[in-house]
Amino acid sequence: MPVETLVDKAESLAEALAGRFETAARHAIASRGRFTVALQGGSVATSFFPRLARAPLDWSKVDFFWGDERAVPPSHPDSNYAAARTVWLEPAGVPADRVHRMRAEEPDLARAAADYATLLERAAGSPPRLDLVLLGVGPDGHVCSLFAGHPVLAVRDRAVAVVEDSPKPPPHRLTLTLPVLTAAEDVVVVALGRGKADVIRAAIEDAESALPVALVARQARRTTFLLDPDSARLLRGR
Repeated sequence: MPVETLVDKAESLAEALAGRFETAARHAIASRGRFTVALQGGSVATSFFPRLARAPLDWSKVDFFWGDERAVPPSHPDSNYAAARTVWLEPAGVPADRVHRMRAEEPDLARAAADYATLLERAAGSPPRLDLVLLGVGPDGHVCSLFAGHPVLAVRDRAVAVVEDSPKPPPHRLTLTLPVLTAAEDVVVVALGRGKADVIRAAIEDAESALPVALVARQARRTTFLLDPDSARLLRGR
């Protein structure tokens, strides 16, 4: 599937993402009356969400989902939802009924996963097809809570899966599955820093890579990589 790569400083990448987000949102809202997006946390949130919060959009027509969530309360510093709420959702005045957080702090994670899949299907169809998925990537090549070699990476019969033994703490998480990520109209992968260079090279240039980020790039309808010079330093031609 088509892969686009944009290499620039983080501030310019944030502007590029905002432009893409606004265009996609306006198109989806004009076509169907709503825009569905799945978010990540980490450096994606801190570097890009403040700019996205200033997008001149009708937030009452944007449905926010999450790619994954750790089993922590929604106020916890490690919560992906908390990061988005602080620097995007509250500053932008997003209506509460458009914010669909993963309740990964629930004691029954299987029930929480099933409930989240129902929410997702109501907004994005069955099977779900999100308008935009915004992903970060770990130095090990994981996206969401899909880790290389982990059984959850192979799940195909559910939109949302429980991770009980994540190789990164905390061990318990909820995550969207690979078919949901690759079915999205647009996938944007953000990578910043030298520590991501090896997996970015594999994702873009190694057609046999089994890293989760590489699987998404190969299987998605359209993937855009937003890279700073450090993360892109091993790509051919750099």
